Amino acid sequence: MSESELDLADVACRIDDLRRTIDHWNYEYYVLDRPSATDAEYDAALRELREIEQRHPELVTPESPTQRVGTTPQAGFAQIVHPLPMLSLSNVYDEAELRAWAARLDRILPGTTFAFVVEPKIDGLAVALTYVNGVFDHGATRGDGFVGEDITQNLRTIKTVPLRLAASASPIPARLEARGEVYMRKRDFAALNERLERDGAKVFMNPRNGAAGSLRQLDQRITASRPLRLFVYQIGYVEGASEPTTHWDALAMLRSFGFDTTPDPALLSSIDEVWERCNWWQERRDALPFEIDGVVIKVNSFRQQEELGFVARDPRWATAYKFPAIQQVTKVVDIIVNVGRTGTLNPLAILDPVNIGGVTVSRATLHNEDEIARKDIRIGDTVIVQRAGDVIPQIVQVLTDRRTGDEQPFHMPEVCPVCGAPTHREPGEAMRYCTNVACPAQLKQHIHHFVGRGAMDISGFGEKLADRFVDLGMIHDVADLYRLDWNAIAELEGLGEKSATNLRQAVDASKAQPLARLINALGIRHIGERAAELLSDRFGSLDALMNASLDEIGAVPGLGPVLAQSVYDFFQEPRNRAVIDKLREAGVQLADGRHAPIDHDGPLAGKSVVLTGRLTTMTRSEAEAALKRAGANVSGTVSKRTAIVFAGEDAGSKADRARELGVTIKSEGELLDLLGAGALPARAAAQ
Repeated sequence: MSESELDLADVACRIDDLRRTIDHWNYEYYVLDRPSATDAEYDAALRELREIEQRHPELVTPESPTQRVGTTPQAGFAQIVHPLPMLSLSNVYDEAELRAWAARLDRILPGTTFAFVVEPKIDGLAVALTYVNGVFDHGATRGDGFVGEDITQNLRTIKTVPLRLAASASPIPARLEARGEVYMRKRDFAALNERLERDGAKVFMNPRNGAAGSLRQLDQRITASRPLRLFVYQIGYVEGASEPTTHWDALAMLRSFGFDTTPDPALLSSIDEVWERCNWWQERRDALPFEIDGVVIKVNSFRQQEELGFVARDPRWATAYKFPAIQQVTKVVDIIVNVGRTGTLNPLAILDPVNIGGVTVSRATLHNEDEIARKDIRIGDTVIVQRAGDVIPQIVQVLTDRRTGDEQPFHMPEVCPVCGAPTHREPGEAMRYCTNVACPAQLKQHIHHFVGRGAMDISGFGEKLADRFVDLGMIHDVADLYRLDWNAIAELEGLGEKSATNLRQAVDASKAQPLARLINALGIRHIGERAAELLSDRFGSLDALMNASLDEIGAVPGLGPVLAQSVYDFFQEPRNRAVIDKLREAGVQLADGRHAPIDHDGPLAGKSVVLTGRLTTMTRSEAEAALKRAGANVSGTVSKRTAIVFAGEDAGSKADRARELGVTIKSEGELLDLLGAGALPARAAAQ
């Protein structure tokens, strides 16, 4: 292997490590409401991943955390598709990065004069509220940015959520989406935790965690008892009325409708003024009645926003200045090693507990042995740790001048701490691996992934239960999930016949999961939900994928050579094929006939299209799905790159913008004609 190939392998390994870590943190943060990583640690990992992917665009994949927002909604709530995605923001961390962001705007639109709106970045839970003819209709969490959880009834309990828009100088739109942040004031949070502690209940870590945990309750009476409030900061979309032309005017419209908007926004004309405002907010931070973790800066003009567009999932026209992380000094008591799903040995620092920003922290992820060596972290060292609102800190620096000579250097184990098998580190790779494919720790992590929500989604099959079945020798690979002895399980302590029956029904139901979920569940290295969908759309069955050549897999648009090689290698392994044969024998669905393959040769293939107005033959989400199956790229904004705008009834500003730019506008009927009956939902095809 050449030196360049070694370098690329090392880079791919680091990308894989960062993606898996960030995906896990996203799941803890957005789904479980039990974050285990600090904001500073998360931001650093995501920032490093972005920088590596910028240097190696050939390794960028659709399922990378940089290409998406967040993660999958929690079961228990109905799901709502956001008509326009709720996107994330890029981050800047100092004045130089802020000025670099502004310079990019000037390069994209040279000679343009920009105005900026600066607002505090509220530390809470992002939500979208939809009003129909002025009445609150439904609301959702951000979710994964595209699909959120339906929390309508819980939002109705918040006193700062208008149930009906107030009459104002602005006409009430036929449909309005307002986006904002649900939060708790500091004193309300403290009072709530005191009450919970008196009642013997678990207290929340911080106001953001309290807001998220309170809003996402299945029992709305619990939500109603919590001191939640709402700030709105943006109009998602408007239908049936004129849309404001600037963000500043949009905030004024929201206030006129009775919303509590983010406090003290400022309309500024230069980056010098923006930076002064960032410092102004940072100085006020501790005195504010609510938590903020930064400042949001947006280009004021909506037309300029459309022209600037997006990069990946981030708008170019907005960014967030993140405040410096909070730091504290503590000691490394020990370093332990966990074994991951793919056999990686993951070191974890155990810290002398320390209070940082009101939260007690006692652990820090160390990533890999190179990171430990680079920072020269030893057991017994005094270290600087930092956090910005979460539990697990990042070790920033070792205070070597405080060493006494009793500190112990750490070396990654030569044998697996779980099974005792030898460990191995490939040249050019950052991670060390357990060599035993039957290692119980690997198997447990693999089972956790297989039954998880983004994979086979087996309800009730939690991590503790999976670990128990592995320890009892009931499961030796994922296919054994479908061969469990349910009579024996019913006799286990703490389960019983009813629990065993419910679990068996959930396992049986998972056999019919779509092919994309099964591909994701197999745990192929580098392959996440989005890449699994691409493979499912292209091959349609697991047999076709298993028998595909490397060139055929590599030809899948959006996959790339590293992912293609990983998929090909996985299916060349006899043990993996044996597991798939066992899944087949158990009745697991290995082909997906429910989703038509994407048409890469049709009239809409590769074209950027926009939907606007009200459709009569199908819902907006059905239309978007049909367009994507036809190969189109569905966007939420009209720009010079837009090929077609499909306009339904009461089409508003997007249709107007299309006319200004000379973009083709087609009717709903023409949309149906272009899609063809084979690509349409049943009720539209029947028209």
